[in-house]
Amino acid sequence: MKIYGDMASGNCYKVRLLCALLAIEHEWIHVDILVGDTKASDFLAKNPTGKIPLLELEDGRCLSESNAILNFLAAGSDLLPQDPFLLAKVQQWQFFEQYSHEPFIAVARFIAKYLGLPDARRSEYESKQEGGHKALSVMETQLITTPYLVGDSLTTADITLYGYTHVAQEGGFDLSRYPAIQSWLARIAAHPRYLGMQYPTF
Repeated sequence: MKIYGDMASGNCYKVRLLCALLAIEHEWIHVDILVGDTKASDFLAKNPTGKIPLLELEDGRCLSESNAILNFLAAGSDLLPQDPFLLAKVQQWQFFEQYSHEPFIAVARFIAKYLGLPDARRSEYESKQEGGHKALSVMETQLITTPYLVGDSLTTADITLYGYTHVAQEGGFDLSRYPAIQSWLARIAAHPRYLGMQYPTF
């Protein structure tokens, strides 16, 4: 299988992390969104939305959206519960990430890390801080109660939220305010097959 993505993107990184944790062999194909790689006709033929990450299977079928890819690759493993309620809880956190976490933390990081915090987008960057801290507070509340987001075991919910949370400081978010999140980050990083984020484009 092939995975198209940018290793410094949180959405792409969480797919790489899952592959490392489950020892899934794949070919990584770097895509540079800043130079328009995702707008190329050959890429759009595989994913009309022009987004990364993108998974291409051996038979040519393609799957986009990072959390859909995570759950597809984790199916049948301990990282994806089979119990219907626990599976729904995993998905609940994944929707939370897409709608209440990523739009603030990932966007603030993109403006600061990828674009260099230009004056033209500083007000937008600053406007993301309140929403980002609200999302982190929700996670903190849960992680005070349980070691992982869905109980006692690592799931794709944790991988989903780990992607941008562990680099949230690059978007201006001080994680020292969230000791339960810090402990959770350390638990994930202690996994024997853990793979850290890489920064090939910076």
